[in-house]
Amino acid sequence: MHELSVVFSVMKDCVEVAKENNAPHISSVTIELGKVSGVVTAYLQDCWKWAVRREGDKTDDTIRNAELIIEPIEAITFCEDCKQTYDTIKYAKVCPHCGSENTYLYQGNEFRIKEIQVDDEMPDFDEVTAESAPPAME
Repeated sequence: MHELSVVFSVMKDCVEVAKENNAPHISSVTIELGKVSGVVTAYLQDCWKWAVRREGDKTDDTIRNAELIIEPIEAITFCEDCKQTYDTIKYAKVCPHCGSENTYLYQGNEFRIKEIQVDDEMPDFDEVTAESAPPAME
């Protein structure tokens, strides 16, 4: 699962940007993720949730409990012969308009940090909300 290393890399970049801009805390990070990027959205979300909670165990809370927002980018292929685009996932390499294989991926393999939302103040992590509290023992 390479999603965990991707998450750590994104977190590191976001924390660096926050520090460069004197932002005390990151509340959310928006990623643009191509549908054929090779990154599994569900795994990325799971790794993110684990990693931002883990950061709370360290001395730097800059990205602790930050939300990850994923904006999918459709996979589109361009045909060099008929100059039309089509859905990559549905038709793969063969153009449905002319049958040519002289095609290339126009978009859909992106992985970009689009936005880093910051708080003006550091949140009080000592306050436990019902959403973040562990389930009650029975």
